[in-house]
Amino acid sequence: MTDIIHILLVDDHPLVRDGLRARLEAVPHLRVVAEADGGEEALRQAGEHAIDLVLMDINMRGLSGIDASAQFRLRYPAIAVLILSMHDKIEYVSQAMQAGARGYVLKDAPGKDIVLAIDTVMAGGIYYSAALARQLARPNVQDNQLSAREQEVLQQLAGGQSNKQIARALDLSVRTVETHRLNIKRKLGIEGQAELIRYAVRHARFEGN
Repeated sequence: MTDIIHILLVDDHPLVRDGLRARLEAVPHLRVVAEADGGEEALRQAGEHAIDLVLMDINMRGLSGIDASAQFRLRYPAIAVLILSMHDKIEYVSQAMQAGARGYVLKDAPGKDIVLAIDTVMAGGIYYSAALARQLARPNVQDNQLSAREQEVLQQLAGGQSNKQIARALDLSVRTVETHRLNIKRKLGIEGQAELIRYAVRHARFEGN
């Protein structure tokens, strides 16, 4: 029997929350135990209820969903955060994931996709709506396509290899591998190492499909 997943809904539109509650509670293993109309209230509710997952919008009065995600990661690391937003721009996705969200679903996604996203995140995975996944799987600008060697380095990064291991596998110097990593980040508009690894894992998975 599937364990019950206790959910906190966070959106500043009551009608949206009502619709989400009805949609989610039609699924036997999902239970909405609290609601909030903003980030500050969501953090307060998390301290008062046993919550497994927060389903949260980005644009809200006061503390935004992205800032609230960062606070949840610091104060309630065991609670998973799943963003549900109308914004489909990759910069929003990137900011949310860097803040600690474990998934990003578009508000126009079918109900079954939201349920799948919740189940995926609670199983330890990362979930993106299909439209976002396609964007994340490849650079957006044709001129920024990675070279064949950079693609090889990216594949190695997806496998968790260090610079020394990649250099040995591809018969390169460590300095050359470091240069390739810098070029990959520059072309993809990626800043941190953690974001680069996340992109590498996603890219490798989609290329393999």
